Amino acid sequence: MKDMTMSSGSAGVLVGGAMMTPDKDIVDNAVNSTDHTTLVAAVKGAGLVETLKGGGPFTVFAPTNAAFDKLPSGTVNTLMMPENKQKLTTILTYHVVPGRLLAADLKDGQTLTTVEGETLTVHRMGDTVMLHDAKGGMANVTIPNVVSKNGVTHVIDTVLMPTK
Repeated sequence: MKDMTMSSGSAGVLVGGAMMTPDKDIVDNAVNSTDHTTLVAAVKGAGLVETLKGGGPFTVFAPTNAAFDKLPSGTVNTLMMPENKQKLTTILTYHVVPGRLLAADLKDGQTLTTVEGETLTVHRMGDTVMLHDAKGGMANVTIPNVVSKNGVTHVIDTVLMPTK
């Protein structure tokens, strides 16, 4: 069983071949992950870089490139078109919750209200944390507790979808 806690004094967490460290903000950590190039491009396309570099704190559920690849063919390219910026922003802000929630803070059955305004439901079995989205989809937290100076990121294996 993995220890799901991380002290702020630790060196960091390895994600996508890069060390994520608590002295960097969420964006500065994410840009170094080879597993999150799609997410980083989407955040830039939606104009959310400055927000996620802000004071926060934020809890970000960060889908990997493989998670985006699970979407129907062409979905990511369509969302990245300038005319779809609002839809992209809606989907991305659905992956952000105000506050700093470590895996230990996420309780089975808990409802999280996202920055987008809709909710995610936490499902927990032992140390496994899953999120149920508004459309019935489920994402698994594959790397918890990636601490940044303005929040925490949990890597997930599926893109969460709001109803909007």
